[in-house]
Amino acid sequence: MTPTPLDRIARLFADHGDVPYEGARREAVSATEHALQCAQLAEWALAEPELVAAAFLHDIGHFLAADAAARSDAVDDRHEALAVPFLERTFGPALVEPVRLHVEAKRYLVRIDDDYARQLSPASVHSLALQGGPMSDDEMRRFEARPFAEDAVRLRRWDDLAKTPGRSVPPIGHYLALVESLTWRGAGAA
Repeated sequence: MTPTPLDRIARLFADHGDVPYEGARREAVSATEHALQCAQLAEWALAEPELVAAAFLHDIGHFLAADAAARSDAVDDRHEALAVPFLERTFGPALVEPVRLHVEAKRYLVRIDDDYARQLSPASVHSLALQGGPMSDDEMRRFEARPFAEDAVRLRRWDDLAKTPGRSVPPIGHYLALVESLTWRGAGAA
């Protein structure tokens, strides 16, 4: 039997969710803890269900790498780009686009907000350098004009706050149920 998109997402979390978030630079939480905290922050902000799901799934591209354990800490894995084709087969743009843009949103926020840049964790500072650093003026204008840019900025801010060891969060099943409720009818296996 072919796994459903939800089966595949659950399996990716089961297989890779216990790895330290941000790999060798190690944040204080696992990838799953980070995803759950990010989604909870979106819920607390009363975000639309698609944006809550995007917050939960924003880093799934890390899991989609052919061999997640062999990722190099010296190269940007372009996890946002890996996630998009996987997610587009099952979800609409209100979920997919904030995931696509969340790395650009970090580059944007660093460009427009000096306080934001100072609050980044060492792992985020490292990945920012790999991802191109602060946006140029032209990049900033193009980003601001993109649909879902504001949602991506909101997601990015939750992403940066979702790194608290031991925070009480809903179980993964809570967000998997939300994701399932958002799948397109008749969507093929991801």
